[in-house]
Order: sequence, then C-alpha cells, then structure tokens
Amino acid sequence: MRNILKWIWKSIDIIMAAILVAMLILVFTNVILRYGFSSGLRESVELSRMGLVWVVLLGAVIVLKRDEHLAVTEFTENLMPRWVPFLRRIGWAVILLSVGMLFYGSFNQMMDNWQDISPLTGLPSALFYLAGAISGGLMSVLALGRIFSPSWLTEEKPEDKE
Repeated sequence: MRNILKWIWKSIDIIMAAILVAMLILVFTNVILRYGFSSGLRESVELSRMGLVWVVLLGAVIVLKRDEHLAVTEFTENLMPRWVPFLRRIGWAVILLSVGMLFYGSFNQMMDNWQDISPLTGLPSALFYLAGAISGGLMSVLALGRIFSPSWLTEEKPEDKE
C-alpha cells in the first residue's frame, strides 16, 4: 500500500513537471511567433492559464502532504507545549472544512460547466474546476488522515534524523 501511495505522489510530481514544460514551450513559441513572424498561437494563452491553475492546485496538495506549508507555531510550541497535539488537530479540522468547501464549490462548478466549450481550444471550461475538485478531494483525505493519525503520510525529513 505504501508503495502505491509513493507511486501516486511521484506521478503527481511528474504531471506537474510535464505541465510546466508544456507551458514553457507554449509561451516561448507564442512569443517567437508574435514578435518574429507577426502571428501566434491563440490557444497558447488559454492552455497556459489552464496549466497554471493545475500546477498551483496540485502543488498545494503536494505541499500540504509534505507538511511544508507556512505555519506560525512559536506561540503554541513555546507557551503551550502540552496542547500542541490538540491544537494541531483543531488546525487540521479547519483545513478540512476549508478544502471541503473548495471541493464542494469546484465540483458544482465543474458539473455546471461541462457543456461550456471554449471556442479557442474546444475544451470544456469545466477542466479549470476539475483541478479544484481533485485538489480539494486529495487535501480532504490528507486532512482527515492527519486529524486521526497526525504522523500519517509524513515523510521523514533529513533534519529530523539528527
């Protein structure tokens, strides 16, 4: 099971890297065509925007999974060290509520926009909202796991081994 999860997380990293490379190629090609040949790829703007949405939302999932998001912990860890496990669970419950709303809203928008086809690319605009639904769902699973088992899916960091 752990190997399957590692494969899934590695696949998300690879997908994000592929999207970034595709965005780089699209934007660079579009700049060359516009300034060099007075033409361009109209689709590249929309595809780059969609790629950026996917990279940001998948990146948010990866950062949450690796526990590398911003956190201000000086107050809780220095003044109330015995309360830290309880306060972290409260924090994960707030995160669960927030990403649950992200999932709910994105899923509803995705379902409403499947028939809305972009004239430039021919892709449904629901693909923008699909990124939110997928990331909201994955982050909800992570938050649920961390509420009940705080060490669930955490990776051992090199500075923790010292």
